[in-house]
Amino acid sequence: MFDGIEAVIFDLDGSLVDSMWMWRAIDIEYLGRYGIPLPEDLQSKIEGMSFHETALYFKEHFDIPDTIEEIKDTWNRMAWDKYANEVPLKPGIQKFLDDCITYGIRLGIATSNSRELAENIASVHGLKERFTCIMTGCDIKKGKPAPDIYLAVAQGLGVEPSKCLVFEDIVPGIQAGIGAGMRVCAVEDAYSADQREKKRELADYYIDDFYGLLS
Repeated sequence: MFDGIEAVIFDLDGSLVDSMWMWRAIDIEYLGRYGIPLPEDLQSKIEGMSFHETALYFKEHFDIPDTIEEIKDTWNRMAWDKYANEVPLKPGIQKFLDDCITYGIRLGIATSNSRELAENIASVHGLKERFTCIMTGCDIKKGKPAPDIYLAVAQGLGVEPSKCLVFEDIVPGIQAGIGAGMRVCAVEDAYSADQREKKRELADYYIDDFYGLLS
């Protein structure tokens, strides 16, 4: 898996941290404030979108009275407490990150999340000093499955895309990594269990956790 690899790039939610479950809870609570039930197909509609693109979708499809910035600020506040107190790292990730650094592999994050949340999550788990480049959906024009964010992180790391390995938990993210010309490893996540076969089909590799990958 690591032959010729000089950089590892992680998606954040569902790949680096076990957090996908909480966004459904936030969507239910947020829409409930306006008396709107959670559409069953909401996740499939917004999957891979950047934080800003998702706010635009909510504004347009649910006729939310708040501005786009107010929507994003509200989500940041709602999510932060959960990230700080309820969201763990994916199993085996700390050792894997240490091993990457030992082997001289550069580390980056490519997340559709907001800059504020990405930085805060990295700080809570002591990850900031390990990652050379953190890019968010706010830094690029098109969210996943477009390859923009992965190409931006590779550029930030100073590594050719073909020498990057991506870890992703959802199909649009896997497609983004492939579109960027990178090798992709799909990560098991309960939230995307219905995509498991498609993830295996698309990705170069598939893992249940990060234990023993470089050891």
